[in-house]
Amino acid sequence: MTVKKLHLLEIGDQSDQKSFRNEIRALTEIRHRNIVKLYGFCSHARCSFLVYEYMERGSLASILSNDKGVAQLHWTLRVKVIKGVAHALSYMHHDCIMPIVHRDLSSNNILFNSELEAFVSDFGIARLLIPGSSNWTMLAGTHGYVAPKLAYTMRVTEKCDVYSFGVVALEVNMGRHPGELISSLSSSSSQETLLKDILDQRLLDPMAEAAQEAIFVVSIAIACISPDPDS
Repeated sequence: MTVKKLHLLEIGDQSDQKSFRNEIRALTEIRHRNIVKLYGFCSHARCSFLVYEYMERGSLASILSNDKGVAQLHWTLRVKVIKGVAHALSYMHHDCIMPIVHRDLSSNNILFNSELEAFVSDFGIARLLIPGSSNWTMLAGTHGYVAPKLAYTMRVTEKCDVYSFGVVALEVNMGRHPGELISSLSSSSSQETLLKDILDQRLLDPMAEAAQEAIFVVSIAIACISPDPDS
């Protein structure tokens, strides 16, 4: 198990306390194989604790940044990681009593167990979408994973997670954050070099079925990061 400790009295605006409540409220609603399990919590005047399932292999970001360990994420496994995150988001958006929007999906918040199964974690700024409510809020999330147009509206919808998922899916295939690629997608030459440059050069090119799956994932990811949220 992993214990997360929050020192509530050390934060004048009580932001940690709000994160603590959000995490409990979201994770007590969720039962999914690709979402980290919350085993329990303890609230005290000075500090609070959240107890999670232990993820031995750390985050996606740490694995992708490690040249020695990245080979373990072969192409077939990378597709499995992306599918797992997609299933988790689909469950949160469509199968919960009230839809849950994560709002901070990034490679730092995707964790791996000992068998390299992927789990979505860190629901500190997640929001439950209340029917009939406008669901407005302040901008939140990790820079580089937040949809630019949605950042201006300050309205929480499932589309916030869809854009972030597209960024993460590209990052899994590229082995790095796709910031430069996203910036170049509007240029006329980007389509000519996209597939050649998209895959992580630290691995051998995927073969046959794995290659088709990787290409399919890239096409879905690019659709998710469309500049127009309405598409």
